[in-house]
Amino acid sequence: MVRHMNEGDAMSAEHAAMPANETAARAGGGPLAGIRVADFSIMMAGPFCTRMLADMGAEVIKIEPPEGDPMRTRAPVRDGHSAYFGHLNVGKRSVRLDLRAEAGLRAAHDIVAGCDVLVQSFRPGVMAKYGLDEESCRARDERLVYCSVSGYGTRGPSARLPAFAQIVHAMSGYDMAAFQYQKDAVRPANCGIFIADVLGGTAAYGAVVTGLAGRSRSGLGDALDVSLQESMMSMLIFETQAAQAPGTGKKTVYRPVRAKDRFLMISPVTERNFRALADAMRRPGLLTDPRFAAIADRERHWDELYDEIEDWAARFTAAEAEERLLAAGVPSGRYREIAEVLDDPQTASRGTMRTVADAAGEFRVTAPPFDAASRPRAAMPAAVPGLGADTADVLRDVAGYDDQRIEDVLAG
Repeated sequence: MVRHMNEGDAMSAEHAAMPANETAARAGGGPLAGIRVADFSIMMAGPFCTRMLADMGAEVIKIEPPEGDPMRTRAPVRDGHSAYFGHLNVGKRSVRLDLRAEAGLRAAHDIVAGCDVLVQSFRPGVMAKYGLDEESCRARDERLVYCSVSGYGTRGPSARLPAFAQIVHAMSGYDMAAFQYQKDAVRPANCGIFIADVLGGTAAYGAVVTGLAGRSRSGLGDALDVSLQESMMSMLIFETQAAQAPGTGKKTVYRPVRAKDRFLMISPVTERNFRALADAMRRPGLLTDPRFAAIADRERHWDELYDEIEDWAARFTAAEAEERLLAAGVPSGRYREIAEVLDDPQTASRGTMRTVADAAGEFRVTAPPFDAASRPRAAMPAAVPGLGADTADVLRDVAGYDDQRIEDVLAG
């Protein structure tokens, strides 16, 4: 499915005749084998998208500025190499280009001309300066699937505002929605986990695959505009409806339950769950207590129910309480540290953690959050690219450059 340059573009006849999809399939396959992606994205959201494309078999060419993606310097750093960067960019090819130089910019255009997909994560207007915006690229190639990932989307009054995930959490309503569920909080929570980036990157992956599916039917590419704010808003289903009909209902809030040593989450959502909970706690009186007799009663007295649960849980360690609850069929689980989850038997049994390597050695990263029979996790690429490590090869194989033109680009 990889296309080649239009007539007149620099490309060897040998490369123009190469059936890249067949070559990719022979090299390891996967549902996206034969798809080639020009990845201009940096930081998290765009790279998260293109990392999954690479995992599924696409050839992802990461086009980096001379100094590299800023994530290359982010902790945790081992022997000068960032595992943070590696987690987001394993399986890609790295091309180092200075788009401010004529040779570098021309090389970027020539690489894009040999790709099926372009992903970029700059504010609107940045790519246009280089003639790499959606309108210009798709005018040259109507089959290109062009995906833009940004804080607020490419149009509208906020489109050009600077935005990182933590800003989007605040601006999207997510932080204030979460704040209203915290009983004793006096301010919104600190931000250390960038949900908008991962959620937006996942949305971008789905958008790209949608664009490719559409192209397989129509022969035409697509323009895909992914907004991190809209990605966050898509999580707020109850809150979106409640904001339009205030006073029509209160959301049930599930609070952590303190045991002897740590917290649990216990969720007696259904009538069956509640009966199982009363059985596990050996408190049959809960079933006849008028405060808890029906779901509507329990919702009105939710905090009182949780006080009863916490009074019971305080007599046990979290593991002991969890064991009793699960044995009775009550949805529940201990709060765990990430290190515990990495070594959990469930994690191991599904191959959730993959071993990859950069120049500093091996480390583990999460696999995509879905397991595809057509692409076993063990078959996914495991090499993290060094900055510009694939520049010459990509210029030769994708852009069709000879040694002199490659040297000119590298010198620039």
